[in-house]
Amino acid sequence: MATVYSSILPKHKEFIRKQRIFFVGSAPLSADGHVNISPKGHDVLRIISPNEVAYLDLTGSGNETSAHLIDNGRITIMFVAFEGAPMILRLYGRGRVILPDSPEWNDMAKHFDILPGSRQIIQAKIETVKTSCGFSVPFYSYNGERNTLQQWAANKSEQELDEYRKEKNSISMDGIVTPIGDKFI
Repeated sequence: MATVYSSILPKHKEFIRKQRIFFVGSAPLSADGHVNISPKGHDVLRIISPNEVAYLDLTGSGNETSAHLIDNGRITIMFVAFEGAPMILRLYGRGRVILPDSPEWNDMAKHFDILPGSRQIIQAKIETVKTSCGFSVPFYSYNGERNTLQQWAANKSEQELDEYRKEKNSISMDGIVTPIGDKFI
């Protein structure tokens, strides 16, 4: 029982705010490229308007979403109810990367508590919202946030984080240079 909407409704906003994890899907245009699905924790997603969301992206071992957005802009963000009534909600849209040294950073960053290891903001203009039943999704209990990444980043200098990003976040596994990579190449 899937239902399609042209924007995020108040009931969708309420559902999204309750979720403690979301998943980001993207892929390059190349048929040989890898589809990427990335889980995101912490309170990093903001609904800017009924057709715009953004999330604070933390330093990680890859940067596939960023590369795919440069390649073609397509992004899907999925929320799943692991507690309460079943539901899956997907946001389909076009995304872009906002780096800390870009002119848009300050305006967009005001929506977030900037966490250790923050590397970029992913902004998405939402074209379609789709809900489906989620009847087969199991229940899971939330036990708390895993702060390992933030602790790791907090123990690094900016120079050490830049070196890590240069090595791990500059080029996707399909060879696409990311916006972070543009700084180093």
